[in-house]
Amino acid sequence: MPNPAQLLKRLDEIGQSLKNTDKALALLGLGSVGLERERLDNYADLDFFVIAKDGFKQYLIQDLSWLSNIAPIGFSFMNTADGHKALFKDGIYCEFAVFESHELAQIPFAEGKIIWQVPSFDATLCIPKQCAESWKPDSIEWAVGEILTCLYVGLQRLARGEQLVAMRFIQSYAFDLLMRLADKMTTASTVLPDVFQYERRFEARFPALKSEIADCLQGYNQSAASALAILELCKKHFDVNSFIEMEIRKLATQA
Repeated sequence: MPNPAQLLKRLDEIGQSLKNTDKALALLGLGSVGLERERLDNYADLDFFVIAKDGFKQYLIQDLSWLSNIAPIGFSFMNTADGHKALFKDGIYCEFAVFESHELAQIPFAEGKIIWQVPSFDATLCIPKQCAESWKPDSIEWAVGEILTCLYVGLQRLARGEQLVAMRFIQSYAFDLLMRLADKMTTASTVLPDVFQYERRFEARFPALKSEIADCLQGYNQSAASALAILELCKKHFDVNSFIEMEIRKLATQA
């Protein structure tokens, strides 16, 4: 398992390799290899943007020799039109995108750290022009209504014997919405959220809720029990309509 020093060394090597291609302008480190290095550990990924010279974006996407000449790549695939996910044989994993400088103003991303740049590169281009923001429900009332109806519909599906879709409605749709209200249920820690994936670092951000999560996610054969746990957590913090509460409990008892 690579350690933080090895990860940062690899990032510097990527910058030097890009410099040698003469087809790039800069390398921008993101997340734990960007401005959030206090989170860097043995399980971190290398997340980065390559800023290509005009006309060379596709070259750097299609030909990964600027990576493989540093160390052998065991697996890679093009996961978006702009980049790849790749796993080096020495265990270093990276996710990256390649953009030309004129594209950056249209892309929402969290601010990062420039690892390498040509002297003439305008570093202000790497300051996000569109803020990346995590989705939030329009209102607590709307979110609670969605949670309760997802529980109800999920339990209806369970009564039909549709266990998989019941699990999705209860332990995915309803639960995910409830977690979006976490900051209304408890005080968040100072740990930074991930605006692209709300679940990241959830336990560290909301330690008071950690013990209650397991009861809400009991698995394929326990959707009814999970629904009741979600209902109880919802009722603990928010106003719950008594009629639909009664119907949810009735269905869960019959499951």
